[in-house]
Amino acid sequence: MTRRSRVIPSRSLSELSMREAADVMPLDQSVSFQRDGVENPGAAATVGNAPLVLSDQPRRAMTKTARVYKIEMLIRNRGHVSFQALLDELEVSPATLKRDLDYLKDQLGAPIEYDRFLNGYRFGEEYRGQKHELPGLWFSERELYSLLMANQLLSELDSEGVVSRHLQPLLERIHQMLGTSEGDAKALMRRVKIIGTAKRPVPTQCFELVCEALLTRRRLHMCYLTRGRGQTSERDVSPQRLVHYRSTWYLDAWCHQRERLLRFALDAVQNADVLESKAKEVALKAVEAELDGGYGIFAGSKAHWATLVFAPAAAQWVSREEWHPSQQARWLDDGSYELKLQYVNETELVMDVLRHAGQVSVKAPNSLATAVKRQLQAGLALCDESPSVRVNQ
Repeated sequence: MTRRSRVIPSRSLSELSMREAADVMPLDQSVSFQRDGVENPGAAATVGNAPLVLSDQPRRAMTKTARVYKIEMLIRNRGHVSFQALLDELEVSPATLKRDLDYLKDQLGAPIEYDRFLNGYRFGEEYRGQKHELPGLWFSERELYSLLMANQLLSELDSEGVVSRHLQPLLERIHQMLGTSEGDAKALMRRVKIIGTAKRPVPTQCFELVCEALLTRRRLHMCYLTRGRGQTSERDVSPQRLVHYRSTWYLDAWCHQRERLLRFALDAVQNADVLESKAKEVALKAVEAELDGGYGIFAGSKAHWATLVFAPAAAQWVSREEWHPSQQARWLDDGSYELKLQYVNETELVMDVLRHAGQVSVKAPNSLATAVKRQLQAGLALCDESPSVRVNQ
């Protein structure tokens, strides 16, 4: 289909709307008006030596955010603007323009009023000479709904309301900008759900103290429970990074007692205090190199490589999963799936391998295969100790 275009009739640039100018030329092109080779404001418009053309393709309508910003800008620049002039500039229906004006006044607090003598809209008398600004962050409705969804994701991760409680003022502002009622907002929130298992909640006060120390770059004194040994110890740490993993929070920090980077589970912090002394700064690249090389939450820089082969039945799921950022994988001729990945501590990797018991074999290293076999044998031993249960075939 041939694309049609039309030449702009001879008229001055001031008669072109901002929308037309944006549609017909890139921002780095200059527009001149010439007649017989001499610049003339009454001549036809050209870009370089070519006539300026407009496409007959329908222009995309302005978003609500763009419209209310433009209304405010026009009134600010011109002093007052008639209803018809606003209709011409925005190219919307009278009903849409009325809704936009109400939204500016009622939702965004713009001091706009109608002046019958001027037959136009202007800022109110009490705001004359004062600076009025609309909110500094501008989002489209799609972006605002995305923020609502992000808030819902946070609230699902944060069952204690530790994070989402601080975001509540922003959430209320988003609802106000969208013009949604409380009932509509709650209905929208119920459209997103995250199912988490084995959650380990972190006490609100502890989380807030850790965040304060992290953001203000100060040291943290804490009493920490090492579950594996059943011991508590007093530590001074310099927070470097918060980590959320498998439904709980961890803190990557420089431990001044051990003089190295360690990862602490926040639900194991018995009590904490923010100190006045400045935190030791460790480059994030160094933190990542030291703590992100292992498998799962177990940190360390000296990694081993594991080779796992999954049977075809399990391969359909495992092939779509990321077990480690640097994993290597390939399909084998018999339909099985080979996965190679790094680990530092075998504990968590053994647990994940056991989830696929009967559908996975450990090819390397022998120490990992032995650890998996040991856990399987221990599980069978416990089953043997349980009362026998007849299973109907």
